[in-house]
Amino acid sequence: MTFTLTFLAAFLVSLILTPITIVLAKKFKFVDDPKLRKHPALIHKVVTARAGGVPIFLAFLLVSILLVEPSKKLAGILLGGWILVLVGLIDDKAELPSIVRLLFQFLAALVVVASGVGIAFIPNPVSALLGQGYDVIRLDTIRLSFEFFGNHSLLLLADLFALFWIVWVINMVNFSSGVDGQMPGIVIVTLMVIFVASLRFYPHDPSQTVVSQLALIGAGSALGFLIFNFYPAKIFPGDSGSYFLGFLVAVVAILSGAKVGTAILVMAIPLIDGVFTIIRRLVSGKSPFLGDRKHLHHRLIELGWSQRRVALFYWFLCAILGAAALQLASIEKLFAAVVVAVIVLGGLVWLNMNLPQKARR
Repeated sequence: MTFTLTFLAAFLVSLILTPITIVLAKKFKFVDDPKLRKHPALIHKVVTARAGGVPIFLAFLLVSILLVEPSKKLAGILLGGWILVLVGLIDDKAELPSIVRLLFQFLAALVVVASGVGIAFIPNPVSALLGQGYDVIRLDTIRLSFEFFGNHSLLLLADLFALFWIVWVINMVNFSSGVDGQMPGIVIVTLMVIFVASLRFYPHDPSQTVVSQLALIGAGSALGFLIFNFYPAKIFPGDSGSYFLGFLVAVVAILSGAKVGTAILVMAIPLIDGVFTIIRRLVSGKSPFLGDRKHLHHRLIELGWSQRRVALFYWFLCAILGAAALQLASIEKLFAAVVVAVIVLGGLVWLNMNLPQKARR
C-alpha cells in the first residue's frame, strides 16, 4: 500500500503541476519556437513550452520530502537534481555552451557522490567466462584520506566510476529526447524495472525500501508529465527534464546495489544510439554535442513512422529488455547487451548509409 501511495502521490502532483508549468513557461518565454530556434533536430511546427523539468522535479522533491526517510544521500540527490534543473532551464532559455552544461553535470554528479553514492564493485566477466563462478571487481579498495574541517575519505575508483557513469547517463538520456513522449517513457520503464529488481531484497534490506520509493516517485513524476508530452506534445522536457531524469536513473541504479548492468540493458537502444552518435560526430570532425537529424528516432521518422509509433517502439523494446534483465545473471546481461549492440549498430550503419540516398530521390 505504501508503494502504491508513493507512486500515485508523485503522479498526481506532477499531473497538477504540469499544466500550470505550461501556462507559466509560455508567459515567461520558456518555449521552443521553430521559427526562432534553428536547430537541425527540430521536428515540431508550433510554439511549445520547454520547461518540463520543473513539474517533474517539484513532484519528486515534494513527495520525497514527505514520504522518504531523510538522509544525506537523499539530500545529495535533491541538491544535484536542483542544479541540473536550474542549468537546464537557463540553457532552454539562453543556449549555454556545451562545456558549461558539461561542467554543471559533473558538479551535480559530484554533489551526489560526495553524499555517499558510489559504485563499490562491478561484476567480473572474466571469472564468469572461465567458469569460476560469480566474482566482482572491487572499486572501493583505494581510499584517499584528507583533512578539511574534519576527517574525510575518498574512494577513488568507486567515486570516479560513479561520477562518469552519472554524467554519461545524463547525456545519453538527453540524446533520447527526440520525439514526443519518447524519453519520459524510456525512463518510466527503466525505473519500474529497477523497482521490481529492488523488491527481491525487500523487506530484508531496509536500504532497498528507499530505492523502491525513489524509483516509484521518479516513475510517477515522469508519468504525470508524459500525459502532456505524448504526441502532440503540449510541453517538452527540455534539458531541465532530460538532465534530471537521466541523473535520477543513474543514481537509483547505483543505490539499488550497483544495478548498472540492469539499467544499461534496459536502455540499451538509446545508449547505443548515443554512443554511435558521439563517435559518428567525432569521426566527421564535429562536436559530439552538436545536434543533427541522424539519431535512430530521426531515421525511423524518415522511413515514414509517426512520432507515436517511434515512441511506442522505444518503450516496447525497453520493456522487453527490462523483462530480460530481471531474469538474467550479470554475465548473461553482458552477453545480451553485446548482442543488442551489434544488432542496433548494424541497423544504424545501414540507415545512415542508405536513407540519405533515398531522401535525395
